Amino acid sequence: MAKEYNYNKVFKKKYDIIVIGAGHAGCEASLAPARMGFDVLTMTVNLDHVAFMPCNPSLGGPGKGHIVREIDALGGEMAINMDETMIQIRMLNTTKGPAVHGLRGQADKKKYHQRMKQVLEEEKKVDLKQEIAEVLVVKNGKIKGVITKTGILFKAQKVVITTGTFLQGKVIIGEATFNAGPNQQYPANELSKSLENIGLNLRRFKTGTPPRINKRSIDFSKMHEQKGEQGLTFSFDSPPFEREQVSCYLTYTNSKTHKIIQENKMRTPLFSGIIDGVGPRYCPSIEDKVVRFPDKERHQIFLEPEGELTGEYYVSGLSTSLPEDIQYEILNTIPGLKKAEIMRAGYAIEYDCLDPNDLKLSLQTKKISGLYSAGQINGTSGYEEAAGQGLIAGINAALSLQNKEPLILDRAQAYIGVLIDELVTKGTDEPYRMMTSRAEYRLILRQDNADLRLKGIGYKLGLISENKYQKFLEKKKDIERTLKFLRNYQVTPTPENKKRLRKLESGALKKPVVLAKLLKRPELEYDDLKYFAPELPDIDQEIKEQVSIQIKYKGYIDRQMSQIEQFKKMEDRIIPQGIDYSDLENLRLEAREKLKKIKPRSLGQASRISGVSPADISVLMIYLEQQEREKDDES
Repeated sequence: MAKEYNYNKVFKKKYDIIVIGAGHAGCEASLAPARMGFDVLTMTVNLDHVAFMPCNPSLGGPGKGHIVREIDALGGEMAINMDETMIQIRMLNTTKGPAVHGLRGQADKKKYHQRMKQVLEEEKKVDLKQEIAEVLVVKNGKIKGVITKTGILFKAQKVVITTGTFLQGKVIIGEATFNAGPNQQYPANELSKSLENIGLNLRRFKTGTPPRINKRSIDFSKMHEQKGEQGLTFSFDSPPFEREQVSCYLTYTNSKTHKIIQENKMRTPLFSGIIDGVGPRYCPSIEDKVVRFPDKERHQIFLEPEGELTGEYYVSGLSTSLPEDIQYEILNTIPGLKKAEIMRAGYAIEYDCLDPNDLKLSLQTKKISGLYSAGQINGTSGYEEAAGQGLIAGINAALSLQNKEPLILDRAQAYIGVLIDELVTKGTDEPYRMMTSRAEYRLILRQDNADLRLKGIGYKLGLISENKYQKFLEKKKDIERTLKFLRNYQVTPTPENKKRLRKLESGALKKPVVLAKLLKRPELEYDDLKYFAPELPDIDQEIKEQVSIQIKYKGYIDRQMSQIEQFKKMEDRIIPQGIDYSDLENLRLEAREKLKKIKPRSLGQASRISGVSPADISVLMIYLEQQEREKDDES
């Protein structure tokens, strides 16, 4: 019997898609389907917090920066919004190989929110409303709409939930606890009950933030200044960032800091038992770091400005839920922070989230047709991870309305593919954070080539404009032309060339070689080749970078491409969704249970499920081959 839902009024307009939440996931989940031609309603608890950064005022870093560039290549908004509101940018890990290079930018937090809100408001197919969603309306296993706190039923064919840390949010500062979302916003308490009522599994996670302190109270002379770099951008289509930049500063904790934390650790909710939720392993609180690593002499503290028109500084590395008086004591032991004044105390926040094993790779829930989820509600941490999921969920909701197959990026295509595959296939027992070490094909999945990997997909979806796509095709042609020139132009071992190589501290030539072979030498860069070949193409820096990487790392790249070919064979072996694993008696019991729960799309995905062995995969492969033979015999 169908459930009866209570509401006061049905909203006059019926939407194609409703997005619940307007954080980083919600913004991308709203813009993508709207730009694909569908009517979208975006609900948020507070319009003044669209695309708000409740934690650090920055984007990027290794892994995370890769995701931002992939979002851009697919036609998302995050990278452009960052470039327009950025106050500093740097490239991290430049002493290491290109696979782990990562852009990191500091945003003006207020401007980031304001511009993204303006983009949503000006998108003709998006209606942005301040509403609190409380009930999901489901009939016959399909989503039908959302009922708000004020009793209005909004109807839609698809719903994307991007509630972040708002679901039954509880803020914790020392012994004080109160119900609130991030930055003490209004929490979403009723929606959790609705999710449970429709059969979805909830769990309790935790995250935290450090104190924000007043710029006037900081002695920057006691710290290491970290300046930005000119000419870098997150978006492939933004002009080079050449504006005046704001510095960040580096300092460290010490034995005095650690002593205060050890003496007061029982006043922290983490150890007193007030906190129930599981926190992020790779972004622990300062009290957790000090207790877990008692022999470590110091921990890095990174001061980040929250904007150009505010004196607030974010004390990265000092996430804590200790009482406010202890937060002052800790700060005052750190070089440069002896007189630090807290403007906003650090806090922990507990919240409800879904078990990502309940999702398909499309980010649609397995139990409810048309219901998608993205962001921290799926058990992740970080703005970048949230936005990447939001973009995919929004795209797939739109593709479903077009009766098309979902966009599923695999582990060899994108970090976004790695992220979603790990969530859905392996699940997570703690807030998931993307790192380059999670990607087995990271030399292929570099931040510099995200457009070469994904821009064609974004264009086919209608999310990349014709002008941008033609510009991209010209870039590809320039790369191909330059590579061809380098592989064909010969350099002979003349006395002048030998002398030039000695000056460049490079080995002598014994016989003629092509320029590509010279560029393979680690001590030589593209511009060094101009002496040997006056006709060398004069190209943009990003094309020089692509050409150099493809030549210098060719052997490693070829090896990974060979591995990817094998990987693709397993990914292309699709498993029929109606398969009954109970019938496969040769499968171990654990494997049957795991396969029933995850319902893998392919043999490749099945092979990554914890508890499914190579022997189980062999059994499954034989079964699929038998099924295929039987079909062939019937036909």
